[in-house]
Amino acid sequence: MAQESDDVTSNDTPPSFVPTHHSKNPSQSGTHASAGNQDDLPSFAPRRSSSHNSQSSAPRHDFPRATPRTSGSARPQRAASAAYRSGSSQPRGQRRDSSRDVSRNASGDGRQYGSPASGIRRPQRQSSAMRPGGRRNGNTRIRFNVKRIVAVVIILILLFLAVFGIGLWNWVDGQLTKKSMLTTAADTTAQTWLILGSDQRDGTAGTGTEADAPGFRTDTILVLTKPKSGNSSLISIPRDSLVQVNSTYMKINAVAEIDGYSALTGQVESITGQKIDHVAMIKFGGLEKVVNALGGVELCYSTTVNDANSGLNWTAGCHVANGATALAFSRMRYSDPTGDFGRAKRQRQVIAAIVKKASSSSILTSPSTVQKVAKASLASIVVDNKTNPYTLLKMALAFKDASGTNGVTGSVYWTNPDYYPNSSVGSTVLLDASKNKSLFTSLAAGTHAKGTVGGQV
Repeated sequence: MAQESDDVTSNDTPPSFVPTHHSKNPSQSGTHASAGNQDDLPSFAPRRSSSHNSQSSAPRHDFPRATPRTSGSARPQRAASAAYRSGSSQPRGQRRDSSRDVSRNASGDGRQYGSPASGIRRPQRQSSAMRPGGRRNGNTRIRFNVKRIVAVVIILILLFLAVFGIGLWNWVDGQLTKKSMLTTAADTTAQTWLILGSDQRDGTAGTGTEADAPGFRTDTILVLTKPKSGNSSLISIPRDSLVQVNSTYMKINAVAEIDGYSALTGQVESITGQKIDHVAMIKFGGLEKVVNALGGVELCYSTTVNDANSGLNWTAGCHVANGATALAFSRMRYSDPTGDFGRAKRQRQVIAAIVKKASSSSILTSPSTVQKVAKASLASIVVDNKTNPYTLLKMALAFKDASGTNGVTGSVYWTNPDYYPNSSVGSTVLLDASKNKSLFTSLAAGTHAKGTVGGQV
């Protein structure tokens, strides 16, 4: 027994919890009787320090001591008791299963941690809400604050746009001149605009011999179509196209003067088979004012022209044209070998150049220029009663798409460019009705391929 006491107090074995043995025969240990009832002892008792007298320490049994771990030795794997696994506590004095779970700490130093009853707690894992250095992880709170900030910013922007938009809407709408120009035809699927250019006087002096002709004529007739999906299109209708109004033959450019703009809209609907949703007409001189407000637009024509009828004096090539030159450029036809068909093509070029320049960064970043262009444009157009600032914006965007690389441009189809129905009408363009209906049906459906269409069949 003395040898056993020496082994107990030896420092060769690191501190650990050594299981005690409940002997069935008290006579094997002379001190067990003084220790009290064997069943009252805890199943595991801490090793006493070597400073304690071995005779006063709790009685020990001849239970083989655990062999100290050596470097690289494997730790025996023991299954934790059901009570320990479930986290339940046991009353003091109640024997626990000796197969307690022993685990390493996070640093891997091999220290063992006892049961909750031993008074030594396992080290708790660092909370996910804690950052290194004890700082609280604020990811959740930061994310919540960012959402609130974004929401507030969006609300402020919407309020600003609402106030500013209402004022802008009212200003634009107040500048528009409106008149009855639509029909009661049934709606069709695509959005369709009728864009007209008239030589009706608006206070601007004209140039050339055609400017002094009596009355007014609709020299420019364009049909802009925006399908629900597919390519937008911009198609010209020749000003000399033959139409019949109330059993009377006439050129389409004279319909508005004789029977009104609604009658002209009806004729275009008859040619295209599509409902015209909105009409915008630029009066004589309006184009000139817009181009001057933009500071000129670049136009190209490969022929040198000196035309007395339109007043165009042009050197072959590309030039930045002012308002008066752009207007003459879009009206000249007698010096053009292709006549009115060539003029229609140049008219589309002028309008495309205006839209391109007006949507450029150099214009949009200059508030004074934007205001000047807006005033010139709004003062020079006449629209139908249903047109508003939003429909005008949609028209501008559709026109830009149609005149772009993915757009469809050209003219309607005709069979005879020099047709004489009678002596009073003179030379007219005879259109191909069935071919044109088929063309606009595909344009409205958005199924027509991009590129140039129309011409003589």
